[in-house]
Parts: sequence; C-alpha cells; structure tokens
Amino acid sequence: MVDVEQLYKDYGVLADAKENASEHKEAYANILSASQGGQKEKRLAAQFIPKFFKYFLSEAEQVIDAQLDLCEDDDGLLRRQAIKELPNLCKDAPDHLPRIADVLTQLLQSEDQAEFNCVQNAFIAVFKLDAKGALGGLFAQIQSGEDLVRDRAIKFLSTKVKSLGPDIITKDVEEQIIEKSKEILHDVTGDEFVAFMKLLSSLSTMQTLLGRQQLVNIAIEQADLKADFVPSDPDCVDKLTQCIKQALPFFSKNVHSTKFIEHISNHVVPFLSELAGPEGTNVKLEVLKLLAEMSTHCGDYEDRGCLEKVHNALLEYMPLPPAEVEEGENGKDSDEPKLQFSIVECLMYTLHQMGKKCPDFFTAEENLDRLKDFRLRLQYFARGNQVYMKQLRADLRDKTGDVLKSDENKIKVVALKITTNINALIKDLFRNPPGYGCIITLSWKPIQKATTEQTQQQQSVKRGNITPITFSESGPAKKATVGGGNKQRGARGVYHPPGGRYSAKAGNAPSGGDANYGNNFTGGGQQRRGGFRGRGWSKGRGRGNRF
Repeated sequence: MVDVEQLYKDYGVLADAKENASEHKEAYANILSASQGGQKEKRLAAQFIPKFFKYFLSEAEQVIDAQLDLCEDDDGLLRRQAIKELPNLCKDAPDHLPRIADVLTQLLQSEDQAEFNCVQNAFIAVFKLDAKGALGGLFAQIQSGEDLVRDRAIKFLSTKVKSLGPDIITKDVEEQIIEKSKEILHDVTGDEFVAFMKLLSSLSTMQTLLGRQQLVNIAIEQADLKADFVPSDPDCVDKLTQCIKQALPFFSKNVHSTKFIEHISNHVVPFLSELAGPEGTNVKLEVLKLLAEMSTHCGDYEDRGCLEKVHNALLEYMPLPPAEVEEGENGKDSDEPKLQFSIVECLMYTLHQMGKKCPDFFTAEENLDRLKDFRLRLQYFARGNQVYMKQLRADLRDKTGDVLKSDENKIKVVALKITTNINALIKDLFRNPPGYGCIITLSWKPIQKATTEQTQQQQSVKRGNITPITFSESGPAKKATVGGGNKQRGARGVYHPPGGRYSAKAGNAPSGGDANYGNNFTGGGQQRRGGFRGRGWSKGRGRGNRF
C-alpha cells in the first residue's frame, strides 16, 4: 500500500507530465489505491483523483468508485472534501453526471449540517454543468429512494432548484421538471403534493393561461373526482379540500372551477352535517368557503341539479317566517331560529354566482312556487340580518385604534362584514326577477381594488334604477318595499333575535372566538391553514399513507 511520500512523488510525476499524464498509468493507479489506505493517504487521494481524472477517462468507472468510497468514509472532514470534488468529475465525464447526481441525492440524507451544506453546494454546481442530467439523478431517487432520501430530494427540488434562475432552468429544463413531476404525482403524500404544486407554479412555463390550466387539471386529477366521496372519512375530506386550495390561485375568467363546483355541489353539499375533520375545526364552514371562492370563476355547467342542491342547502339555514313555521304543543314556535350568518354568506354567494349561468332557475313558469318560497325566506332573514347589523354598528360606533384591535371587536368587525354582504346579496336576489349584478368581497378575503370590469358592472346596476328591498325599523312589519311597491304580509311582528347567548347584548360575541360567525353568533371554527395531517391520504409503498 502506498504511503504519503509515494503519493507526493506520483503527484509530481503527473503534474510534470502535463498533457502527457495519461502515459503514467502506474502513478495514477497508486493514487486510486490510496482510497483504501490510511486517513492521511485518503485525504490526499480525495484531492488528487479528480485533478488528473481527465487524463484517464477510460478508467472512469474505477475512478468514480474510488471517489465515492471516500464520500462514505467515517471521517467527516474527509467526506466533505471528497463530496466537494464530485462536480469536477462531472466536468470531465459528463456521461457519468446522472450517476453522480443520483449519489448526491442519497447524500442529502446526512444529519451533519456542514456536510449537508456541502452536498447542496456540490449538487448546485452539478446543476450548473448539466441541469437535465442532474434532474435525472434527482428524480430517480424521488421515485425509488427511501423515505428520508425522497423527502430531502423533494425539498431540495422545490427550494434550491427553482431558485437557480432562467440561465440554468431553461424552458427545456422546465418541461422536464413538469413531465417528471407528473409521473411522481401518481403516488404522493399530501405534503409532497403541496410541495410539487408550489414548485410547478413557480416555473415561468406555468405563468401562461395554458400553464394555469395544467395546474388546475393536476389538482383535479389528484382529487380523483370520479371516486366515491365518503363524508365521514377525514382523509377523504382533507384530500379534496387541499386539492382545491392548491387550485384556487389559478382560477380566472378563462380557467374555470366548474368541475370542482359540480363535484362539491352534488357530492359534498348534501352531506354537510356528516363531514368529518380534525377536532376543533369547522370543516363544514371551510368547505363552504372554498365553494364560495371557486364559484366566482364558475363556467357554464350542464348539470342544473348542482344549483338546486346549493339552493336546498341554503334553505336549511334560512327559516320561513314564524307564521309559516310548525307550532309546538302550546301554540308557540317549537324552536327559535338560529341564524348562521357565516354559512348563509357562503351558500348565498355561491347561489348568486351560479345563478348567473342559470337565470331561469327561479323565473321559469314551473319554478314560480320555488321563487315565492325563497322570497319569503329572504325577507324574513333580511329582518334578522338588519337587526343584527344595527346592533353591531351601534356597538362599534366611535371605537378606533387599539380598541378595535381587541379579540372581541375584531370578531364584531368581521361579523359586520358578513351581515353587510348578506344584505347586499338579499337586495339583489329579492329583485323581480332575481338579479345577479352586485359585487362583494367575501368577509374572509382582503379587500382589493375593483377591476375595470367590476366597476362597469356596478355602474350598470346603478343605471338600472332598481330600488333595493327595505324594511321598517319599527312598528308592525307589514310593509316590505320591493321596487317601490308595497305588499301586505299580514300581522307578523318585527323580527327579534332569540335571547340568551344569541344576542344578549348588542353584537356581543365571546372573547377569543373566531371571526367566522356560526351558530348563535359564536365563532364558526377556525379555518385550517398549511399542510396535511401526518398520515397523508392513502396507502402505498411503505412510506405511510399516500394517494
């Protein structure tokens, strides 16, 4: 076995030979054998092997194996030196670059932070030499590597690779990433799916209309809308909601959400009360919020039944006036109504958006009874909504600055947004025929500057000179003005919210509650953010639950 002194002699021979170094095979063989020697010899070998590799390309397999042996040594300092030199081997033997990229991917599992950083730097250097070849090795380990290697590889891909810039991640490279990612997405966990969607959405290729449509199609495919939906299965519900969340940013007037809307309307909305989710969350409200957000970009749909299911669900949360409600044994209302404003906002907004695509839903001759019933419910709900708006405004009046930042007042501010939105929607739907022109910002969404199209729509509504529905604030509620006309509704009294927790004080809500008002003006459950639960969505390949 060669010693340090011999290694320096062999180095001198090769260095002096310069372009004729390939004639001194014995000297280079001694350097290769040092990869199996002592620690001092190995450290020299880690530096000398790559330096003269270009003169001995015919021995590429043996040379690469020797360097990789050094990358697995017990000495951390030696490992880092050997890893650092791997990109130099790729320069001289580009055909072997995918193999070295494969090895670097495996080395990402290192728990030593200094070594991990060294691996990442070496990998980036390899990408700069040949991004396509590096991706080949990276995706090979994502497809077949162990759990830790796979996880680290996906993280490296979604964080480091996408930041390399257009000079390295060219259009051809992006197309390779898209193609390989689609292959991987056939078997991923929830967290992996989110990571790939973030990666793909960051690519310049995906910033086009066609690219955004591809991203939506990927989310639709992952959601597996043709499979049976099981509302009592938390994983099934979670999978659907997370796929929708990933697709939401890409919907527009040209990229429609129709497939998701039809699926939720037909297979989820009828089973809202059965939806299962993590303890402490209001999964029903979360699903309805997603439905409402998507409905803004709903395209033409052939299945009119999906609109009917949304309408039927809305009726469950919009009671008939007391005279129409079944009476209890003592001649009084059997139950006081519990107006769930957050849910009504979601369903009413969805109905309002979907109704644009089906204007005869209420106005067709065979649907006149449906319209009559709906108008009664709208009128009654509007009374309760306006009473509550008045309470909230009175309670928030003259409150500014830090006072409004208290948890209780934050809840009331959001509650006022909800009731204001509902009031605007009711005015539109109460027109004869029902209108679909008003534009609102959903209570949980940040207020954005109206687009030119929205401004034009608002102006066209104003030019229509349609008098909104109004209700008397005091006295018997006999009059409801619709378009300037008065209609007598009998001797029903003004709506008064039920007592107790419902509205003991003007607009009061429990401190610390969520801003999404649900039953009895209380918090409607906090919307979950971020990734998935640990177990993923379905089983597969020994990495826990997967798609």
